[in-house]
Amino acid sequence: MKRLMLPLLLLSACASYTPDPLGTAPAARADLAPVTFDLAQPLDSTAIATLAVLGNPDLRAARARAGVADAQVFAARLLPDPTLTLGVSQVLAGPDPLLDLTSALGFDLNTLRTRGVRLAQARAAAQQVRLDLAWAEWQTAGQARLQAVRIVALERSVLLAAASRDTARSLLDRVTRAAGRGDLAADQVQAARLAAADAEVKARASEKDLATARFELTRLLGLPPSTILRLAPVINHDRPLDPTRLFDTARTSRTDLRALEAGYTAQEAATRKAVLDQFPTLGLSIASNRDTAGNVIVGPSVDFTLPLWNRNRGGIAIERATRAALKAEYDARLFQTRAQIAAAVVGITIARRQRDAVLRDMPAAHRYAEATRRAATRGDLSIATAEAAEQAERDKQALLLQSEQDIAEQMIALELLTGTLREAWT
Repeated sequence: MKRLMLPLLLLSACASYTPDPLGTAPAARADLAPVTFDLAQPLDSTAIATLAVLGNPDLRAARARAGVADAQVFAARLLPDPTLTLGVSQVLAGPDPLLDLTSALGFDLNTLRTRGVRLAQARAAAQQVRLDLAWAEWQTAGQARLQAVRIVALERSVLLAAASRDTARSLLDRVTRAAGRGDLAADQVQAARLAAADAEVKARASEKDLATARFELTRLLGLPPSTILRLAPVINHDRPLDPTRLFDTARTSRTDLRALEAGYTAQEAATRKAVLDQFPTLGLSIASNRDTAGNVIVGPSVDFTLPLWNRNRGGIAIERATRAALKAEYDARLFQTRAQIAAAVVGITIARRQRDAVLRDMPAAHRYAEATRRAATRGDLSIATAEAAEQAERDKQALLLQSEQDIAEQMIALELLTGTLREAWT
C-alpha cells in the first residue's frame, strides 16, 4: 500500500486540460468564381481587384511565406529518429582477453505521446496563415478599388478645376485692362487677382492628387509607374443598410476573424500539450553488452523524469494566459468591427443626404447659369455676371462630385469591414 502512495500523490497534484472554446464555429466561405477581363476596355472594380490580388508584390511575398506553415505541418507528422549508442573498452590489465562491447538503441516515447497535439497545433497555425493571407488579399483589393474610385473622381475634378482657373484668368485679364483704363478701382483688381491665384492653386492640387492616385494604383497592382489604365465609371445604387445584419455578415465572412479562431485553436493545442508535458518524459532503450569474459547481456531500460517540483506548472500557466489573451483579442476585434460598421453606415447616410441636397439645387443653378449667359450674349448683363453664375454651377458640380466620391469610397470601406461584396449583404 505504501508503494502506491507516492504515484497517487503525484497524480493528484497534476493539472488537467479543460477546453475553453470561443463559442463560434468558422463558417464555410465559397470559392470565388473565375474572372475574365479585357485590358483594352475600361477596367471595372472587379478587374482592378483581380489585378491587385495577382500582381501585388507584397502579396506574392506573403504567399511564398505561407509555404513555411505547410512545411511545419509536414514536420509535425514525422516520427523521431531512434538513437544508437556504441562503445568499446579494452582490458589493459587482467586475465580476461576480450574487448568490452556495448550498444544501445533508444526511442523517445514522449514525442509519440504529444505528436497528436503538435500536429493539431501545426495544422491550425497553417490555417491561420492562409486566412491571414486571404484577409491581406481582400484588403489590398479593396485599397486598389478605393484608388480607382478616387482616380475617376479626380479626373472629373481636374476638368472642373481647369474650367474655374480659365474663367478666373479671363476675369483677371479683363479687370486688369479695365483698371488700366481707369474704369475700375484697385481693390477690384486685387480681388480678381486673389480669385485667380486661388483657382490656380486648386487646379494644381487636383492634378497632383490625380497623379498621386495613379501612382498608388499602379503600385498596388504591381505595374510600372508609367502604366496608363482606363477605368470604368463607378455606379452606385442606394440600398438600405442595417448595421446589425451587416455585423452578422462580417462575423461569418471576415477572414481575419476566422484567422483569430484558427490561432485560438492552435493555442488550445499548445495548452493541451503543456498539460501533457507535466507528466514524466519517457525514454526506452534496448541495450546489449558483451563483457571481457565473453558474457552477452541484453535488456531494456526506461528513463523518465519525476514530477516532484516543476511539473511544467510555469509552461501551463503561460499557455493558459496566452489562451485567455487571444480570447480577449477576439472579443475586442468583434467589438471594434461592430463599432466600425455602425460608424460607416452613419457616414454613408450623411453623405447620401448631402448628395440629395446638392441634387435638389442643381437644376436651379443650371437654369440660372444658362439664363445669365444668354443675357450676357444679348448684352443685357456683363460677362462677369454670366461667368459668376457658371462658376456657381461648377461649385455645385464639385460638391456633387465630392459627395458621390464619399459615398463610393465609404461603400467600399463597408465592404472591407464586412468581408464580402455588397451583393452578398442580406
